[in-house]
Amino acid sequence: MADALVRPASPEDAPTLARLQLGVWQQAYSDLLPASALLADPGRQAEVWTARIAAGGLVLIAYEGAEPVGLAATEDEYDGEGRGQLELLHVLPRWSRRGHGGRLLGAAAGHLRGRGATRGTWWAPEVDESVQQFLLGVSWAQDGARRVLDTGEGTFAEIRYAGNLDLLLV
Repeated sequence: MADALVRPASPEDAPTLARLQLGVWQQAYSDLLPASALLADPGRQAEVWTARIAAGGLVLIAYEGAEPVGLAATEDEYDGEGRGQLELLHVLPRWSRRGHGGRLLGAAAGHLRGRGATRGTWWAPEVDESVQQFLLGVSWAQDGARRVLDTGEGTFAEIRYAGNLDLLLV
């Protein structure tokens, strides 16, 4: 594998983040998301990412060599129980199972620990078995919370996963 790295995103990365997010939606979640999301304007999505970066919280981008392959974001607000929220973590399917998800999760967990969190949570689609297997591999598990999201064209369920932020990633 070529050199791999994860780094914080800057506002200049917004177009790349938009392409990554749309790519994951189209390739991994086309059965869950409405056409309006799958066919979203990349320029408009870049504006959303620019605003998201400006709002605070960590946004990460993963690379294999010069190729952007994944993204993650955290929220910097915690509940009263010391839990930090992983807002999203996606790796393009073509680049999965190459350690990028673990590097993204490790960097996000380090950031959350640095902000005072002791545990992390992440909402992921209930039907996404690859996420479940990935999280079980780092000793995160479903915590019993489930929610149903309305996309405007249908619904889908998400399960909340939780785990320790002191991760041992290989």
